[in-house]
Amino acid sequence: MIEKLLSLDTQLLIFLNGLGSETYDGLWLFITKQTNWIPLFLFLLYLLYKKIGGKQTLYVLLFMAVLITWSDQVTNLFKYGFERLRPCSNPEINTTIRVVKSSNSFSFFSGHAATSMATMMFLYEILRTYYKHSYLIFLWSLIFAYSRIYLGLHYPIDILCGFLFGLLSGYVIFKIYKIVQVKYFPIV
Repeated sequence: MIEKLLSLDTQLLIFLNGLGSETYDGLWLFITKQTNWIPLFLFLLYLLYKKIGGKQTLYVLLFMAVLITWSDQVTNLFKYGFERLRPCSNPEINTTIRVVKSSNSFSFFSGHAATSMATMMFLYEILRTYYKHSYLIFLWSLIFAYSRIYLGLHYPIDILCGFLFGLLSGYVIFKIYKIVQVKYFPIV
C-alpha cells in the first residue's frame, strides 16, 4: 500500500514538474524565496493594524513568531526522522525530472508548505472577521508550495502533509491566542 502511494506520488511529481519550462524558471525561483514576499506580509500586517490596532498587532506578531518556530522545529524533526531524499537528490528520478534548484536536506514534509499554511491559517482566522475575501490569502500558500514541486525540491505528498500540519498548527495556535487574548489583552 505505501509503495503504491509513493509510486503515485513520484508519478505525479514527474508530471507536475514536467509542466515547467526554462522560460518560467526565474519566476518560480523568485516565488520560492521567502524574502521576496515581504511586501505581501507588510500589507497583511497593515490590514491587521488597521482593524485591531498597534498593541493587538504586536500580540499577533508574538504568536506568529511562536507559530513559525513551532512549525520549523517540528518540520525538522520529521525531515530527520524520515530522511526522505528530495527529488533533486534522489538518483532514481533526478535525471528524469527538471531540477531547477538543488538542496541536500531531506524532503518529508515541506517546511515551506507547513509554515506558509500555518501562518495563513492563523491570519485567516483573525482577518475573516473583518474582511469578506480573506480566504484569498491561501492562494499565497498554494503558489508558494507549488514552487517547491516545480523546482524539483519536494514530492506532492511532502506538500500535502506540510499543508495538513500547517492548517492544524495555525488553527491550534489561533485558539490559544484567542484564549490568551480574552484573558490578558482584550480588544478594547
